[in-house]
Amino acid sequence: MQQELNWKPSRRILSISQIVDRIRFQLETEFDDVWVEGEVSNLRIPPSGHAYFTLKDEGSQLKTVCFRLQLQLIGITPKDGERLLARGRISVYPPRGEFQLVVDYMEPAGEGALQLAFERLKRRLEAAGLFAPEHKKKIPLLPSRVGIVTSPSGAALRDILRVLKRRNNQLDILIYPCRVQGEEAPRELRQGVQYLDRRPDIDVIILARGGGSLEDLWAFNDEALAHSIHASKTPIISAVGHEIDFTIADFVADERAPTPSVAAEIVSSARQELQDRVFQLRLRTHRAIQLYLSRLRQRLQALRGRRIFVDAETRLRHLQQRLDEVHAKLKAGLPVLLPNRKQHVEALVEALVRHMQRNQERSKSRLELASKQLQAYSPQAVLDRGYAVVSRADSIIRHPDEVKNGQDFSVRVAGGEFEATRRE
Repeated sequence: MQQELNWKPSRRILSISQIVDRIRFQLETEFDDVWVEGEVSNLRIPPSGHAYFTLKDEGSQLKTVCFRLQLQLIGITPKDGERLLARGRISVYPPRGEFQLVVDYMEPAGEGALQLAFERLKRRLEAAGLFAPEHKKKIPLLPSRVGIVTSPSGAALRDILRVLKRRNNQLDILIYPCRVQGEEAPRELRQGVQYLDRRPDIDVIILARGGGSLEDLWAFNDEALAHSIHASKTPIISAVGHEIDFTIADFVADERAPTPSVAAEIVSSARQELQDRVFQLRLRTHRAIQLYLSRLRQRLQALRGRRIFVDAETRLRHLQQRLDEVHAKLKAGLPVLLPNRKQHVEALVEALVRHMQRNQERSKSRLELASKQLQAYSPQAVLDRGYAVVSRADSIIRHPDEVKNGQDFSVRVAGGEFEATRRE
């Protein structure tokens, strides 16, 4: 007996909403964080403030939405025809069953994107007061120790060390090694600035890197690094790239150096200038004293040769000789005709003596004045004012290069003389 079989397969019927929900779940799970690059088209911003547009390339297009709050946080508004680099997640809009990119962040694509981001950050930090001149700290005139934040293998560090060795080899240097390019560079640069700022023995910090493209220098455009520089209590010199390169660090720092070599010259120039100035002053003082002494000698010689002194001395000798002759005749009993001659001679002698006394007093006053002036400009008086005479082998030392490391020399001050040895 043949039995007829009635078999119908079971059907699993899903609603449209269920299918859309499952698709949305799968898409949002697999594409929860993606970067997409494409050209903007069909841009539409309704009164709600949300931005709806399409990102497309040569072969496909993708519906995109950026909600109002996120659009305000990003700070840029897309334009039709502009190429964007967008980050977000893939989702599905259930009422129409369309999948779309929900944007969390976007920026212009390519080199122009970096420049635009740079300008945007620059405007924001400038508005926040990070570039204000009143916040700039003065670079110390004679720093004792300099901190350098840079790559230990870069050309910037070699340039800085070469300049400092030539201009001021007694300056202490502390190097904080870090990367100056790549994803980790901003964090390491911030740590370097913060570490050196905490040290009480660091007088000035140099933030340095060699030249490169805008992308190569991008670590120095980090916003957090800018705030670290602004918060630093230690003066900071930014020496990033070449003279034509500008970074956010340059605007925030207390001083910008066009190159790392110039930064080294800034921290060492004051010492060299002071040394040159002291040497020039010592030389000018020595020459002035020599010239003044020479003029005083000439004046003394001129005073000694004046006729009044020569004539007075000659007339006194003649009178002495005449008196001796009269005295001899009187002693010999010879007649001497002196009608009022004796009184005349005595009066003449008395007048000459008074004249000589007056001349002597005037000459004495002039000599005392000249002596005081000579004493005021004498080497001992110069020493009393705090100067010192450095010599070796009976010769004056006028420049530090005349004494080599380890050589002895004498130092004469107001209170005496002592020996010293140069140590570098």
